[in-house]
Amino acid sequence: MAKIAPSLLAADFANLERDIRMVNESQADWFHLDVMDGVFVPNISFGMPVIKAIAQHAKKPLDVHLMIVDPDRYIQTFADLGADILTVHAETCTHLHRTIQGIKAAGMQAGVALNPHTPVSVLKEIIRELDLVCIMSVNPGFGGQKFIENTYQKVRQLRRLIDKHNADVLIEIDGGVTVDNTAQLVEAGASVLVAGSFVFSSQNPKETIHRLQQLANT
Repeated sequence: MAKIAPSLLAADFANLERDIRMVNESQADWFHLDVMDGVFVPNISFGMPVIKAIAQHAKKPLDVHLMIVDPDRYIQTFADLGADILTVHAETCTHLHRTIQGIKAAGMQAGVALNPHTPVSVLKEIIRELDLVCIMSVNPGFGGQKFIENTYQKVRQLRRLIDKHNADVLIEIDGGVTVDNTAQLVEAGASVLVAGSFVFSSQNPKETIHRLQQLANT
């Protein structure tokens, strides 16, 4: 069963509790939270106080995606805030294996995100240590971008790597997910689909999540 993870980066921050309640009541599986620092990516999103508030209302797992430099400094902080999955970017971690160990030691599932230009081969030495790999299907930093078509091939490459090492790893797609590419992404091997603006900009977000769920699991 593929999972749907609405990205709260695209939610209405003036009505955040309302949008959290909508996700709680929907068929979504996770909340996806993009944390941006304005250094690794050219944007700033939300920090610890907002995540603490989200955690108080969210009734589904918090999938936290750190688009920040030096993520090791904040591993325990995000564990304390209630993150269930913590994903770091391979491009920001000098000692990636140590970072993964730190995330697991803090009681969270560990994920690694790859930018569009980063090959999946960088994970071959640690693939069995991971719970999730997040393939960026847009350049990170802003929501609402156009989906990068090479993503399908990259997902297939990652699926082959996971199967070769007999690893138990979820493949997450972040960026440009819509009803037009959901089925094809799952067919390629994706198991978690992050959808932000496509969900929250729709007329009926709950129904949009339902449509994505149907397409992902038919």
